[in-house]
Amino acid sequence: MTARVARLRIQRGTGDESPNYSEFAVPFEDGATVLDALIWIRMRRDPTLAIRYSCINGNVCKECTIAIDGVVDYACTTRLRADRVVMLDPLPGKTVLRDLVSEMRPPRERLK
Repeated sequence: MTARVARLRIQRGTGDESPNYSEFAVPFEDGATVLDALIWIRMRRDPTLAIRYSCINGNVCKECTIAIDGVVDYACTTRLRADRVVMLDPLPGKTVLRDLVSEMRPPRERLK
């Protein structure tokens, strides 16, 4: 039996440079989420991939919000797909810090 894979195309880089994309193939399991795949990539393929999530350790929701196939959604609740390449981008309209990590603090919290 052939193992199923999911393909993710992830925007890389900082807000200071032109974005580029890296594509990864990850093992697909029914019920897996986009966040599961991102964590798998960080642990097994590319530890430099910048992602943000806190639900596992800090019980803080909304940290994993990214654009998934052009729609803003939570990576932790969006199911992974094996039937096509899933496009992942940082939040639109936000400053990109690196890869999928965007500045999410309100402006008054960023004031010094």
